[in-house]
Amino acid sequence: MSKNFDVVVIGGGPGGYIAAIRAAQLGFNTACIDEWKNEKGGPAPGGTCTNVGCIPSKALLQSSEHFEHASHGFAEHGIEVKGLGLNLEKMLGRKNTVVKQNNDGILYLFKKNKVTFFHGRGSFVKGDANGYEIKVAGAAEETITAKHVIVATGSNARALPGAEFDEKLILSNTGALAISEVPKKLGVIGAGVIGLEMGSVWRRLGAEVTVLEALPTFLGAVDEQIAKEAHKLLTKQGLAVNLGVKIGAIKTGKNSVSVEYTDAKGEAHTGEFDKLIISIGRTPNTIGLNAEGVGLKLDERGFIAVDGDCKTNLPNVWAVGDVVRGPMLAHKAEEEGVAVAERIAGQHGHVNFNTIPWVIYTSPEIAWVGKTEQQLKAEGVQYKAGTFPFLANGRARALGDTSGMVKFLADAKTDEILGVHIVGPMASELISEAVVAMEFRASSEDIARICHAHPSLSEATKEAALAVDKRALNF
Repeated sequence: MSKNFDVVVIGGGPGGYIAAIRAAQLGFNTACIDEWKNEKGGPAPGGTCTNVGCIPSKALLQSSEHFEHASHGFAEHGIEVKGLGLNLEKMLGRKNTVVKQNNDGILYLFKKNKVTFFHGRGSFVKGDANGYEIKVAGAAEETITAKHVIVATGSNARALPGAEFDEKLILSNTGALAISEVPKKLGVIGAGVIGLEMGSVWRRLGAEVTVLEALPTFLGAVDEQIAKEAHKLLTKQGLAVNLGVKIGAIKTGKNSVSVEYTDAKGEAHTGEFDKLIISIGRTPNTIGLNAEGVGLKLDERGFIAVDGDCKTNLPNVWAVGDVVRGPMLAHKAEEEGVAVAERIAGQHGHVNFNTIPWVIYTSPEIAWVGKTEQQLKAEGVQYKAGTFPFLANGRARALGDTSGMVKFLADAKTDEILGVHIVGPMASELISEAVVAMEFRASSEDIARICHAHPSLSEATKEAALAVDKRALNF
């Protein structure tokens, strides 16, 4: 096996494995290094996303939603369920199977595309424009060389000072996905994507969930109208969301965690929980990379410093995904990975940050792309808005899920779509139409004139586009 490569990718998450595959497709002799291990110590490529993030969380969200439907929703459909029970061990086992299928799928793709895989931790030894020496610390330590290096080492959960993760009582996303018994009382610090998704999973399975959020507004990055609707729907389901909270001392007992905090009014409280999930963001992972040894520059927040093309300060060294600036999203990492591989090949890879979709997989789902109404107001942009509720959508009624709405924001003069925001059923799928439209700089009129299948949830997208010009047909 050759130990000299054209391209070596450090990290096998969404950014890394996709970059490696695209580089191999472009004719480069490519290797990917990844250290994730499965339960048996074998390779488990896919990074945080596949192992303890996007994939397992969606598996549990789906399972827990089935359980909630069986508990509360089926009766409306004339389906009577008696003696309903929860086999949490089997549910977690299914989640683990889904993860393994994805791990194995990536290993298959490496083999199919002739990407050499190294199982271990990759770090810089030395190098310059002529090539880099990379150490792989695995079962057996070895050294490989590369003309180009793509760093895709991802991110780690941010710990709260004084409350380090033990993954037994104080949990990161990793522990939150592997609770062996449904807690009676679950605390969640941080009302972001992870906090709301994990809080939703365990609430559906029977936990009393309290969410503590430091910010005074709910989902501040989301369009305000959509965020207010989501807050109303999630609290109605039973998530207790406390905003404007200041966290004090966190103390662990033998089987519980206490959290001292003051609410938005300044009143002191102590929450007693069986488990505590801390989801206050993530930090770039450069641990063990030996960035300082080769002079790889990091910015003031610890991210690898890159330019608009994902080039670092070192010749032929690139970085993508969570370890660089921009949204910490798996699909953003993938697009950067493809773009960098193509740039190495002399092509013109491109990533448009303005059309990266965001999704929160609660129920209802929340998805958006482009500018929010508050951003447009702050920027002084003249715009028109159109909304359409799923309450007036025939398919949503048939599904029995009429919560939420679709919202369009378009330029007041040109009618170009500036942002689309959805809270409701299958928002994660519906947002794709908006992404395509914005990539082609479509107008709301374009979407309003396109024939959408009936009955379908996508008709709500068409109707919201019609509503921009105050001519919705079904509301």
